[in-house]
Amino acid sequence: MKQRVVEGIEVETGSGNVFADLGLPDADKLKIKSGLTVEIARAIRERGLTQAEAAGRMGLTQPKVSALLKGEFSNFSERKLMDCLNRLGYDIEIRVLATQALVGNLVLTHA
Repeated sequence: MKQRVVEGIEVETGSGNVFADLGLPDADKLKIKSGLTVEIARAIRERGLTQAEAAGRMGLTQPKVSALLKGEFSNFSERKLMDCLNRLGYDIEIRVLATQALVGNLVLTHA
């Protein structure tokens, strides 16, 4: 991370993964899970679903949907979160692209 001073305040530029910046283990997995969780919340909101309706479509209980919408996604696998999006009417596309960098990035985009 880069450090610089702006108007007398020390500022650090993040890496693009807040979980890695915080030094959390499995930061890449957490970034993916959080991105999928954001998309699930967006899908529920855009479709005007109640938590109970969303739970029925995703094959979860309402309390699990409530926890997920509060950001409690650590007990869900990436695969389960993708399955939830599929059940909400979303296609998931995984693309692998070569990079010039020594280490690539994980990117989740919303179309």
